[in-house]
Amino acid sequence: MATQTPSSGIAITQIGQIAINVHDTNRAVEFYRDILGLKLLFTAGRLAFLDCGGVRLMLSPPERPEFDHPASILYFKVADIKSAYANLVQHKVKTESEPHVVARMPDHDLWLADFRDSEGNIMCLMSEVKH
Repeated sequence: MATQTPSSGIAITQIGQIAINVHDTNRAVEFYRDILGLKLLFTAGRLAFLDCGGVRLMLSPPERPEFDHPASILYFKVADIKSAYANLVQHKVKTESEPHVVARMPDHDLWLADFRDSEGNIMCLMSEVKH
């Protein structure tokens, strides 16, 4: 399938930041920094910013009631999904599914494992395992 570049648009080049709704910023920072191992960049009031492979994650309480809902699902790439999953279990993270194959590709298998962050948002580990 060929990809097409739209003839018009605003020339987006990459994702600059993803906001994750949190109710307790300190608890969420501990989860993302200490359990997932993301680098804390800085805090600003009730906001915290972490680096995820060049994409900035903003942990933020909802600004208005209509924004108070679970976050989109983020898929965190890991090299060894079974080891990463075991680490989540060791830290007593609530898991939703064990590592499992979701797609078999010509040169790799796509593995996923779902879990919940400290705020109850569904997140996912993702690994592309070469044959």
